[in-house]
Amino acid sequence: MKPIAYHAGVRTLTNPQLRELKARAQLMKPTLKVGHDGLSDAFIAALDQALKQQDLVKVKFSDFKEQKNELAPQLASRTSSELVMRVGNVAVLYRPRPAGADAAATVPDSGD
Repeated sequence: MKPIAYHAGVRTLTNPQLRELKARAQLMKPTLKVGHDGLSDAFIAALDQALKQQDLVKVKFSDFKEQKNELAPQLASRTSSELVMRVGNVAVLYRPRPAGADAAATVPDSGD
């Protein structure tokens, strides 16, 4: 397993890494739901906390379904995470766990 590469403060995920994260995400149930309050400060704080506990988080758009294409990148930007995929009313975000977390935040080696 290879840690994620950083270039000028921006994460870059390789295609094999994205495939692995997408495969993991398919087995997950949504962790959080965007409801009638939208991307409130409380929701962003809850999402940030979820990303600290687990590196991959699935978010379901219960409301704001029409705006999900605009809101999903905002979620990634506001939480310093990577938007792995957006399918239907679900978005998947990835952020490596902070150093000192129980397990090293890594994704599979891209075969380099």
